[in-house]
Amino acid sequence: MGSKALNVTSADFEAQVIQSDVPVLVDFWAEWCGPCRMIAPIVDEIAAEYDGKLRVVKVDTDRDGEIASAFGVLGLPTLMLFKNGKPVESIMGYKPKGEILKKLRSHV
Repeated sequence: MGSKALNVTSADFEAQVIQSDVPVLVDFWAEWCGPCRMIAPIVDEIAAEYDGKLRVVKVDTDRDGEIASAFGVLGLPTLMLFKNGKPVESIMGYKPKGEILKKLRSHV
């Protein structure tokens, strides 16, 4: 099964995240990051379950590190929730799905 999360780059980050009319969960990840691979299926599940209420995108920090730098991402994986173009929640490191959803629920 393919990922429901859209890969975004610096070319379309503004349109897909900042200008989105629904909240956007951004998964900052890298190919070499073990915890990133562990959290990926959870991110995909959230994307499927919240389809229509939440946009879920992935940013490869090796390819588009300037986006991560602009938002102060210091470790991977980092999940950052954007609402009305601004980051409102940040979750660093691997967390179980329930913990992630608890932080998202008040915004979605």
